[in-house]
Amino acid sequence: MSSYRPLHDGWTLTSHDLAATPATVPGCVHTDLLAAGLIDDPYLDDNEDRLAWIGRTEWTYRTTFTWSPDEHERTDLVCEGLDTVATLTLNGIRLASTANQHRSYRFPVRHLLRDGDNELTVHFGSAYAYAEERRAALGERPGAYDEPYPFIRKMACNFGWDWGPALVTAGIWRPIGLESWSRARLAEVRPLAHADGTVDVHVRVERSTEEPLALTAEIAGVTVEARLDGRATVIPLRVPDPELWWPRGYGDQPLYDLAVRLGDDEWHGKIGFRSVELDREAFGLKVNGVPVFVKGVNWIPDDCFPTRITRDRLAERFGQATAAGVNLLRVWGGGRYESDDFYDLADELGLLVWQDFPFACAAYPEEEPFRSEVEAEAREHVSRLAPHPSLVLWCGNNENLEGHADWGWQDELEHRSWGAGFYHDLLPSIVAELDPARPYWPGSPYSGTPDAPPNDPASGTIHIWDVWNREDYTRYAAYRPRFVAEFGFQGPPAYATLRRASSDEPLTPDSSHQKAIDGRAKLLRGLGAHLPQPETFDDWHYYTQLNQARAMAFGVERFRSLMPYCMGTIVWQLNDCWPVTSWSAVDGDARRKPLWYALRRAYADRLLTVQDGELAVVNGIAEPWSGELHLIRHSLTGEPLAKEVVAVHAAPRSVVRVALPQSVAIPDDPARELLTARLDHSRTLVCYAEDTAMAFPPAAYDAHVERSSGGYRVIVTALGVLRELAIFPDRLDPDASVDDQLVTLLPGESAVFHVTTARELDTRALTSFPVLRCVNEVRP
Repeated sequence: MSSYRPLHDGWTLTSHDLAATPATVPGCVHTDLLAAGLIDDPYLDDNEDRLAWIGRTEWTYRTTFTWSPDEHERTDLVCEGLDTVATLTLNGIRLASTANQHRSYRFPVRHLLRDGDNELTVHFGSAYAYAEERRAALGERPGAYDEPYPFIRKMACNFGWDWGPALVTAGIWRPIGLESWSRARLAEVRPLAHADGTVDVHVRVERSTEEPLALTAEIAGVTVEARLDGRATVIPLRVPDPELWWPRGYGDQPLYDLAVRLGDDEWHGKIGFRSVELDREAFGLKVNGVPVFVKGVNWIPDDCFPTRITRDRLAERFGQATAAGVNLLRVWGGGRYESDDFYDLADELGLLVWQDFPFACAAYPEEEPFRSEVEAEAREHVSRLAPHPSLVLWCGNNENLEGHADWGWQDELEHRSWGAGFYHDLLPSIVAELDPARPYWPGSPYSGTPDAPPNDPASGTIHIWDVWNREDYTRYAAYRPRFVAEFGFQGPPAYATLRRASSDEPLTPDSSHQKAIDGRAKLLRGLGAHLPQPETFDDWHYYTQLNQARAMAFGVERFRSLMPYCMGTIVWQLNDCWPVTSWSAVDGDARRKPLWYALRRAYADRLLTVQDGELAVVNGIAEPWSGELHLIRHSLTGEPLAKEVVAVHAAPRSVVRVALPQSVAIPDDPARELLTARLDHSRTLVCYAEDTAMAFPPAAYDAHVERSSGGYRVIVTALGVLRELAIFPDRLDPDASVDDQLVTLLPGESAVFHVTTARELDTRALTSFPVLRCVNEVRP
């Protein structure tokens, strides 16, 4: 019988000038120092900069535990995650040194254990010092930031990004413990399931005996026994008439319990039966033979300190994604391989997962020890994640192929290695060996062949960053891409998030963390002719949040209207790791920004959008969409000036374009008219001119507030047109939220907002500036 004993108690943390301080394992130095009251919160004010010394300091974790000899032959120290440059010592004897946050480790230690007290120390060298030493030895490599992250196998964004702080961590960040066993143990179970119900269960064992071993695999009442004479085997299973696993919006997500037993050592997991194919020319995913339009978001690490990311926190974030209509998460290459909870939740919810290998925005050395470390981590995680039906794509890197081709790297490299051998050779060979039914793509952006321009819209995946960096968001209309894997536009976090993160009085646009180069100027420049230039903080906050929402809705609608030529959009980005102005839809304190509400509309199953003088009817579900399309040109007083009714039929999962009749396509006075299009319960509203050129009347409305279960109902009735009506209840209660945002009402129309809060709110404040906002508001 095997046994496992966690070693999570009694740890202390020391450094050259810090006496022994209680430490939490799993954890990291920053969270330990914060818990001890020795540092301020790194996420607030300018504390990030003042705490940079932590990443350049050496740290030692130490614990004492008791142990007594048992009946087992072997005892291993199992380290699931060490961050990063670690030297382990047991009872004064050096066990090993490691330098890879992305790997787990197992060390035989029975010969070093004592009956009674035992001392385990884990000394962490500075990740900066290690990376800089390797850089000096191997030669500089170009990258997006002047940081040495390519020279250490560690979460790259720990060193800072254009949305994240430089908080270079160290610590025992995943469980650590002793496992004792005899004769044999299950070292790896790698089930490969297929849509026809077959499962090839690859089993690898570690053994201390050469006697034959009995293995058993069981699923859905089907049991197969096997005899193992060596150290690896494959157990074939077949489930008759399996229920297929589907992405959300395409079917159900049935999961099957699989158990593998070797004596009393057991492995349990859930698998799903499905097929996945990648159209490598056009770049499109098929699941179970059905093309899937990807409505995706990019995922970054949800916290700089991973032990704070619980399953409940992931479930909340995934719930925010699915409620916005998302069906795919792209795990971005500057982060990490995510936790088992991440992929388990994706399986259960039908969220597809695109997994980047952790390489991003830099040239990476291929010399030793990096090549062996990359191979070890890739083998571990490809095997670990193989059972998950949600995982549909392995991708070699983020933007490194583009960087080498287009960012001037070749001159800087002077023929030094930069990662090509990883992306085109090592990683695809590992995937082909261990996970052959799942597609691999060398990087993103990538056009399908090494000699093609990586960011060519005509094939493969593209990233669009001229918008935001240089161009107005209307430039999205000039693109006709096959698949957009990154595009984004910035906006500040929620007011309550910004208020918590900054001690400024009063708040100003400079109060928000801003990591992007020239980010504050780009926010204002991005308003363009769309919205007025703000004169106050409150205007800056509302206008820039609104502009972010509009920009991304504009892009998503454009690309969805191109289906099936374009088969996917992955918005940059769903989440944040701290309170910051960024491209996220959900801010660092988990509050939904206006972008989230706009994304929910743009990712709705059925969408009406005006594109190139036509009305695109986007039907994203398996039933046809037929009916009468009502097109009305209105005056700003609500009077119908022209009306057309057109019969439309959109087949399942298709787009139909309807030319706008001249009577509604061309206004008499663009500044005083707008267009509505309605089909069943879907409506879109388009102004003929930018808001700054519209002759909107001063906002007039009746607002009524009544208590409801869990908060308040706010009923707003427009007496004149109300442009982009929004309520921000977190200004009154940081825990309050609202179910909708950015609603344009014509005269006589009403909207009902449900505000969730446990507090008594000032109802007058709830319906007044700056909580209730619209573009054409009248200031107090």
